[in-house]
Amino acid sequence: MTHLLHLAPGLPHWPVELDTIEHPPAELWLCGRAELLERRPRVAVVGTRSPTPYGELQAPRLAAFLARPGVAVVSALARGSDGLAHRAALDAGGATLAVLGSGVDRPWPPGDLAERMAREGCLLSEFPPGQAPRRHHFPWRNRIIAGLASAVVVVEAAHASGSLITARWAVDQGRAFFAIPGRVDHPLSRGCHRLLREGAELLESPADLLPALGF
Repeated sequence: MTHLLHLAPGLPHWPVELDTIEHPPAELWLCGRAELLERRPRVAVVGTRSPTPYGELQAPRLAAFLARPGVAVVSALARGSDGLAHRAALDAGGATLAVLGSGVDRPWPPGDLAERMAREGCLLSEFPPGQAPRRHHFPWRNRIIAGLASAVVVVEAAHASGSLITARWAVDQGRAFFAIPGRVDHPLSRGCHRLLREGAELLESPADLLPALGF
C-alpha cells in the first residue's frame, strides 16, 4: 500500500463538491494519485455485484468511453459492475476513484484491483486507516460517491439494490442521474426500470451523457 494522505476542507485536493451535500464528511483519507481529485467532470458508474453478460458489457463500455476524453469515473470498488468500470477506466489510461466502506489501507474487497487502484487510481474513505469494512458503512459511503459526481449512472440493479441508494443520494444532491434499461423479464433490470419510472434519464448510448457534462 502506498503513502496515505489526509484531506480536510480547505486543504489541497479537497473536493469542494462535498461541502454542500447533506452530511458532508469532516475528513477523507486517500491512497493513490491525489491529483486525480482535480479531474472534472466526474461520473459515478454503479451497479450490481452479480451482473448478467449484458451488464458485463455495459459497465466497461461506459467507463472506457468516459475515461478516454478525461472524465473521471467514480465507483465503489465492489465486485461486479463497479470493479468492471474501474478496470475499464484504468485500461483506457483514464482517471478513476473508488470510495470505500473501510479504511483505505484495508480496501474491500482486497485483491489485484485494489492494489492497482492504489497505484494508478485513487482510493478514498471517510473512515480512518485501520477501519475494517462494516455492513452499515457501504450505504452511508454512497452519499460521497454521488456527491463527487456530476452525474450518476446505474448500469444494472435488482429491485432492492444498493445502487438505488446512490441514485437516491444523487437526486437529493441535485445531480443528474441515468439508468440503462435491460430485459423486461430479468430481475436485474427491475431496479433500473424503477428508476426510469421515477424520473431517471434513459441512457441508451454513452454519448447520451455528454449534455449533462457540458459537452
